[in-house]
Amino acid sequence: MAATAPLTTSDIRRLFLEYQAGSGHAVLERAELVPRNDPTTLFTGSGMQPLLPYLLGADHPSGDRLADSQTCLRSQDMEEVGDNRHTTFFEMLGNWSLGAYFKEEQIPALWHFLTHVAGLDPERIFVSVFDGDPDRDIPRDDDSADIWERLFLAAGVSADRVDLRTEEHGNAVGNQGARIAFYGDKNWWSRGGSPDATPIGDPCGPDTEVFYFFPDVKHDTAYGAFTHQNSDGGQFLEIGNSVFMEYQRKQEGFIKLPRHQVDFGGGLERIAAAAIDSPDVFRTSLLWPLVARLEELAGTSYEAHQTELRIIADHARGAIFLANDGVRPSNKQQGYVMRRLLRRAMRFAHGLGVEKNFLGTLVPVVVSMYGDAYPELAARQQEIETSLSKEERSFRRTLAKGLRELRRFSAEGQLGGQAFFTLSDTYGFPVELSHEEAVSQALDVSPAWRDEFDLLMAQQRERSQKTATLGVK
Repeated sequence: MAATAPLTTSDIRRLFLEYQAGSGHAVLERAELVPRNDPTTLFTGSGMQPLLPYLLGADHPSGDRLADSQTCLRSQDMEEVGDNRHTTFFEMLGNWSLGAYFKEEQIPALWHFLTHVAGLDPERIFVSVFDGDPDRDIPRDDDSADIWERLFLAAGVSADRVDLRTEEHGNAVGNQGARIAFYGDKNWWSRGGSPDATPIGDPCGPDTEVFYFFPDVKHDTAYGAFTHQNSDGGQFLEIGNSVFMEYQRKQEGFIKLPRHQVDFGGGLERIAAAAIDSPDVFRTSLLWPLVARLEELAGTSYEAHQTELRIIADHARGAIFLANDGVRPSNKQQGYVMRRLLRRAMRFAHGLGVEKNFLGTLVPVVVSMYGDAYPELAARQQEIETSLSKEERSFRRTLAKGLRELRRFSAEGQLGGQAFFTLSDTYGFPVELSHEEAVSQALDVSPAWRDEFDLLMAQQRERSQKTATLGVK
């Protein structure tokens, strides 16, 4: 019998949506990366964000069982990109119950999808659940733990439990091989975070997270002596999280909601990485073709320059989707983030010796990977290529000169706010880009550089306002 080919990332997205549709979920189209009618945030940063009004109590026009695959962008993770799991752009597989079902249906359904549809090894799946908050009369989530235990045992997998409470305690003692780990705040969901930070009036509740274990990865002891589910030491990769919204915080405490809701989010790239038995999301089918193209352009290998190639691939993909959703590089809001993504990608490519314009050549790669799921990319391919190529031509003219100026400033003494202001004002270098370059080259940077830079920017804005006022007739 021929070996079965591993599932691609696109396969997993399709199978998830078909699976949810088969159990009565309405499959929603993705929301754009720039939220509509929500000035509180620049980007759609999670799968549940477009559905927040309905999780807060409004009725959804498509019913009480919903599912989608939502494109997301988290610009705050930009400087985390470079390891094997962080990206600024990603997709979240999601399903929601607005009172239709709860833990007893959600957990077994998720287990079935992961083990029977996506083909993950049950022996490699570990979970965490909420340990309770006695001070606020919120009990431990033994219901979720019991459901998980039954599923593990039915699959012939051990189901020991361990009470870790905090990440720090887990780092010190490890999970001792336990399949089900209890944590406190790490397994509580609210818009504020912990139970104590939950806003008055908001829905909230415990969650249960799912992790995939990679035994061949060596635990990084920089994250504690021992490994456990919530460790960043490299052996555990979080692939999904089911939130059970069953409480509302009132002035008098936490009360049960009349309509219990489920909010599941699973990282598409992370589930795909688990399906190919790789802890590296950049080896999945929606990132690896970009990496391979960059290897050709730079004349290098992934093994030799993993960090740089990961950053370029991630940033280019994110910028291409931003362009698809109507964002253009600028110095304000979403456009500034897009510009920073592109210029960071160009800076790292420049460091690898890529001297020719390359960003536009990456657009067809992304279109070929995502065209079936998001045909609008192909329809807008030419304008996306034009937008990225225009930004690259503009920045490449100043890139080499700006880097020379940075080194010149450094040779003249400690880099302070004036140097970063000049690079920003004269050469168009985003200040974060200049600072990152200085740090990467181990240049001497003044501890007070940011305060000095902000003061100079404020003075420039004041001068601009006075000039504009004098020009008024």
